[in-house]
Amino acid sequence: MLDNLFDIEWNNALLLRFLKTLGIILTLWLINRLSVRLIYRGESEQMRKQYHSRKVIEYSSFFIGVLLIGNLWVDNFQSITTFLGLLSAGIAIALKDIFVNIAGWAFIYLRKPFDVGDRIQIGDVRGDVIDLRLFQLSLLEIGNWVDADQSTGRVIHIPNGKVFTDPQANYSTGFNYIWNEQTIYITLTSDFKKAKTILYDILNTHLKDELKLAEKAFTKAKHDHLIVYKQFTPMVYTDITERGIQLSMRYLCNPRKRRMLNHAITEAILEKLGPEDNIRIAYPTSTVLLHQDQVHPSTQPRQRPQPPLP
Repeated sequence: MLDNLFDIEWNNALLLRFLKTLGIILTLWLINRLSVRLIYRGESEQMRKQYHSRKVIEYSSFFIGVLLIGNLWVDNFQSITTFLGLLSAGIAIALKDIFVNIAGWAFIYLRKPFDVGDRIQIGDVRGDVIDLRLFQLSLLEIGNWVDADQSTGRVIHIPNGKVFTDPQANYSTGFNYIWNEQTIYITLTSDFKKAKTILYDILNTHLKDELKLAEKAFTKAKHDHLIVYKQFTPMVYTDITERGIQLSMRYLCNPRKRRMLNHAITEAILEKLGPEDNIRIAYPTSTVLLHQDQVHPSTQPRQRPQPPLP
């Protein structure tokens, strides 16, 4: 009789714990879903802030759920957590890479060498950061077999521990503009001064709006970083090479607009310099000689006359 009562009580207690566990999971799930809906009601321009808020809610819900459910199912939960803390020290040695990735994740969130939406390079990989997780970050790859800085469509996952071992370049943080250069060559007999004037007009026309935005970004960035630019306007540098006169155009541009600006400026150069009679674009040429076994008569060696036969 006592055994039956004990079994009934045990089953009731087990059922109660199961129902409480289900209630905790359901409550945290509802809180998570409602919070995410409230977050994404804001403006779409705040996507980065919305992303981080969603991540904080997800991790917090998981951590709270583990504590509540663990305390519900384990009678002496504090002793268990102490044991797990000691056990984790031994596991850290065996699973060093995993803990290095977790430390890298914490470093990324606290130090912020880059953030979601930034265009970065880690080692030989370049791309836009689209996700930051506990063990790895995800990049939407740019470059590689695609010209300029456009997307390849591939998503590359990189362990977070790479932030401690590989150099990183950030195209966005600090000053969201980079210096771009385009080079053309004209012949030595061309009017290079007139060519430079035309190039300056083209650059100022296409970069007028970009320069205003660059100056505002610099004013904001110089308070946080030691970035010193004395000139924002485009420059055209002149040099003499074996191909002719080299004209190098250097200007500030948004890294995401780099290829489109390069395309627009190149087309404008072809349109403006084409009609000019005293400006000729230089390019390497080569001559292919067909039928090399045929020799021009004037170049044939003279044959010594043979003496008459007796």
